[in-house]
Amino acid sequence: LFIGWVGYGMAHSAVLGEVFAAPTPPHILQATRAADGGQGILFIYGNYAGDNLNFGMAADMAEDEGIKNETVRVWDDIASAPPERANERRGLAGDFFVIKIAGAKAETVASLSEVKAVTEKARDNCRTFAVSLSPATIPATGKPTFQIGDDEMYFGIGAHGERGVKQTKMLSADRTAEILVDGIVKDLALKSGDEVNLLVNGYGSTTLMELFIVNRRVHQILSDLGVKIYRTEVGNFLTTQEMAGCSITLMRLDNELRELY
Repeated sequence: LFIGWVGYGMAHSAVLGEVFAAPTPPHILQATRAADGGQGILFIYGNYAGDNLNFGMAADMAEDEGIKNETVRVWDDIASAPPERANERRGLAGDFFVIKIAGAKAETVASLSEVKAVTEKARDNCRTFAVSLSPATIPATGKPTFQIGDDEMYFGIGAHGERGVKQTKMLSADRTAEILVDGIVKDLALKSGDEVNLLVNGYGSTTLMELFIVNRRVHQILSDLGVKIYRTEVGNFLTTQEMAGCSITLMRLDNELRELY
């Protein structure tokens, strides 16, 4: 995912680990040096143990070289922990919105602390809920990440093929969208008059046709709730090998976040 989000108004550097594994501290440090313009670096990544450890080590190494840095961990997955333990949640496709806001703010020549502050605000206003219709394959073993029947689906899966929290029989696209949106709306405490950005993300094998069917129902649900959609993104942004499924991300907007997006 992250390599596709490097460019003007987005991230300035991306560092990749092996599939389903965090990048190593030396590689992170190389990417940090490449992006450093002298005003500091903001690390943005999903809230996973390996990433937290390795980026934390790289951040210390960068400080030792005189590169000041700050960190924002993304934890938008509502299925991975309850609201009162939001900082224990995993990062999912909300990374996309968070990085876009950070990059836009950086282009205004804001200070590192200012970029971090608005990035945290974007993160805290993002929620994601995901569903899978098939598992992903682990490259090192060739085995699936979990077992699921052809007539079943799994709500609450993670970006690396982690098991979900609720397994059900196959539901229609409309009913699936309703469950995903309902979970996000409640967790984000959205109300009539709020404005959001919407991301309908495919996990690798889901066609655009299917994603747009889900998108159609999401628009209907939010319209009925009186929630305005400012921008809609539909496509494969965060994929998990050949997994079939999708996630929905909503980011609640204020004037600053809307303008930066």
